[in-house]
Amino acid sequence: MPRTARLTGMDIGLIGLGKMGGNMRERMRRAGLTVVGYDRNPDVSDVDSLAALVEALPSPKVVWVMVPAGDPTRATVKELSGLLGEGDVIVDGGNSRWTDDIANAELLAPLGIGYVDCGVSGGVWGLENGYALMYGGDPADIAKVQPAFDALKPEGDFGAVHAGKVGAGHFSKMVHNGIEYAIMQAYAEGWELLEKVDLTDNVTEVFRSWREGTVIRSWLLDLMVNALDEDPGLQQIAGYAEDSGEGRWTVEAGIDNAVATPAITAALYARFVSRQDDSPTMKAIAAMRNQFGGHAVRSAAPKGGDAEGSTGAEQSEAARQAGAGDDKAHGES
Repeated sequence: MPRTARLTGMDIGLIGLGKMGGNMRERMRRAGLTVVGYDRNPDVSDVDSLAALVEALPSPKVVWVMVPAGDPTRATVKELSGLLGEGDVIVDGGNSRWTDDIANAELLAPLGIGYVDCGVSGGVWGLENGYALMYGGDPADIAKVQPAFDALKPEGDFGAVHAGKVGAGHFSKMVHNGIEYAIMQAYAEGWELLEKVDLTDNVTEVFRSWREGTVIRSWLLDLMVNALDEDPGLQQIAGYAEDSGEGRWTVEAGIDNAVATPAITAALYARFVSRQDDSPTMKAIAAMRNQFGGHAVRSAAPKGGDAEGSTGAEQSEAARQAGAGDDKAHGES
């Protein structure tokens, strides 16, 4: 949908007007939809309460929720359940776990209120480029939200899908994010290796060349090149990566369904390791290698300084008596 196109009008309420929600409100308005927004920040809100938002909408009312997953979303859905009525629809467009969607739908069903879960991808670029949408729910409820989906999706035939019943949208988005973890990890490992080996003159230009004609070209690669252009060597960024939950849920779903996810799992675990200044696990491994083979260990860094270089620590008497080797040439068992 070109940004200048205007769709069949609809009224929709939008709760949560942060970076993502605020841009979604603007994109829908550009497409001709009437959007009533509510946020705890009065500077960006159109109304001062959820009740006022619901009151401002014609029936059947459609309310899209864009607040943090977990308790905030559950509390918002519960409050809306007391304000909406039969034939109305709630859309959860946040990053909720699909199991929460099933519980929310069960809460609303006796009241005749429909529920649609929608995974949204696009980030800060979504306002101009559109948002990829993966939604789940009953077809009748989907139809009530369709003008909003059409306004938010990217131009062209792709970028939006009715993935299935309630829960399918967020489950699909969860797997999407798990794949994203693995792709980013592969790009990052390749970048580090290219930087480490003294062969390549300009690693950023190598990455840039991959943006056309290669089988690994992607938007994530484009963004990696942008980051390297802005901060060559990534000197201004700490090697610390959070995870927002979907990667963990993907690994857990793989375990629950006996589906191996080694690439996604390794990428998730790499993020855990990134948060440690000094790994207790690696300390234990170094200690055991020293015990059984006299392998070198590094001393702990003194306060305000760097650790000493590699040292061949003496084996303990207990290790010698246990029969471990006593020189660095002794291999690992």
